[in-house]
Amino acid sequence: MEKVGITTTVPVEVVYAAGEVPVDLNNIFITHKKPQSLVEEAELAGYPRNLCAWIKGLYTTVMQSEEINKVIAVTQGDCSNTHALMETLHLAGKKIIPFAYPYDRDRDMLKLQLEKMMTSFGVNWNQVSAQKERLDNVRRKVWELDRQTWQGNKITGFANHLFQVSCSDFNGNPEKFAQEVDVFLTELDKAPEIEADIRLGYIGVPPIMTDVYDYLESKGARVVFNEIQRQFTMPFDVQDIIEQYGLYTYPYDIFWRLEDIAREVERRKLDGIIHYAQSFCYRQIQDLIIRDRLKMPILTLEGDKPNKLDARTKMRIDAFVEMLR
Repeated sequence: MEKVGITTTVPVEVVYAAGEVPVDLNNIFITHKKPQSLVEEAELAGYPRNLCAWIKGLYTTVMQSEEINKVIAVTQGDCSNTHALMETLHLAGKKIIPFAYPYDRDRDMLKLQLEKMMTSFGVNWNQVSAQKERLDNVRRKVWELDRQTWQGNKITGFANHLFQVSCSDFNGNPEKFAQEVDVFLTELDKAPEIEADIRLGYIGVPPIMTDVYDYLESKGARVVFNEIQRQFTMPFDVQDIIEQYGLYTYPYDIFWRLEDIAREVERRKLDGIIHYAQSFCYRQIQDLIIRDRLKMPILTLEGDKPNKLDARTKMRIDAFVEMLR
């Protein structure tokens, strides 16, 4: 089966309906044994140093893969730098399939984008609907994992992050992924209680630093809400796929996201928020809106390249946790 790279969460039901395998390039990049080397390779190819490391990592990930010759690139609703990424990959001979989330969540425009993608893959609505039912059965298992994260005290923030972020492509094998979730939930009874008296929410794109969650828990603080990662699970029990991708908050305006965040802050009884912003990303500007609308303690962290937390960031986390305590 042909592998299809995706630059962020897209309607993967279409890809699976075509008998092909979606591959989230972000997950391949960040789990590489030396992700920093992928960033450097893109810079050697001509990508500027003052550009988001995720984009550079995605470029090299595709260029080094012999299996990924087709990429679905989100041209609206994600990173604006994706446009240039598409063009450089096209130059290298990769087939590019654009997909755009309408800024105002217009249903007709979203339907049109879905139909254009379906035409590209040669599938129809019945095939896509069948795949939605298939994938929703897996998503429900991850919804349960998320529920047990914030209602229980045995699932780490990183485990919550990992299983939810994997719902962007289901690791290329939904049934196998579902079995992994089942095993994880079954073995929870044997897991120790996590000693953490501070309940945190993590909002913003998934972190490029690899040890955020472990460090927080070493300080007695636990992430029980991963905003964007949770959105990757499509946590809306709806039958209509157009409605599903219209409810999905990440690609739309910050105010639509804030409605979801505010509900979860209340429901999960959070003590504070960590807002992660990637260096050189326009979403950094949204921090001022988040601080105006969320009336609770917020620590904004910025990450540049894939690495562990530096000493300065650890000191800021320490001070934030102690202030909340």
